[in-house]
Amino acid sequence: MTVTVAAHRPRKQAVKAWRAPSVGFVSLGCPKALVDSELIITQLRAEGYATSASYGDADLVIVNTCGFIDAAVKESLDAIGEALAENGKVIVTGCLGAKKDGGENLIAKAHPKVLAVTGPHAAGEVLDHVHRHLPKPHDPYTDLVPPAGIKLTPRHYAYLKISEGCNHRCSFCIIPSMRGDLVSRPIGDVMREAENLLKQGVRELLVISQDTSAYGVDVRYQVGFVGVARCARV
Repeated sequence: MTVTVAAHRPRKQAVKAWRAPSVGFVSLGCPKALVDSELIITQLRAEGYATSASYGDADLVIVNTCGFIDAAVKESLDAIGEALAENGKVIVTGCLGAKKDGGENLIAKAHPKVLAVTGPHAAGEVLDHVHRHLPKPHDPYTDLVPPAGIKLTPRHYAYLKISEGCNHRCSFCIIPSMRGDLVSRPIGDVMREAENLLKQGVRELLVISQDTSAYGVDVRYQVGFVGVARCARV
């Protein structure tokens, strides 16, 4: 009699699929704040982070705030509170992050459980805080992002920010106290971004800044490495 014995094969353990760290994002306020959000999201995507449309699926949430009027302050503080309640790990940036209340940071005073608070146009600081609280594991197959970055607007138009801040001190406006004095972007950077947006399919560029007519005053209208003829053509 022939006896066949089946060799015992150890059961393979299920391999857990790798999942990129996911960041949720709430962007409030004006188009200038939206551009700041786009810059942060673009860099996060370039580094391999995923973005989440819900608090539950996000490992961390960034809230870009507005502090221009009382209603905007309330909306921002409510959004931070909601993100804390739904997720628990929140980094705050934007104009409201620069506002004080009795010598203390207004956001840290109202929501002491936030991980970090920065002022406006502080993408580098925000990314540093993300790296600290949500380290990105090495992934050699990180997806590429478009040259013009990730945009939150429809495909046919995009905002093109040419400067930050304002040199005026109007009694009715608190923007300079939060966004600082005028800082013009180098014309070369502006033109390259415009060209990349055009290649990406954008057909309408909305040029934005706090004081568009003052662009270049701080750098005495230097043209950098972009020729005048090229500027005129674009």
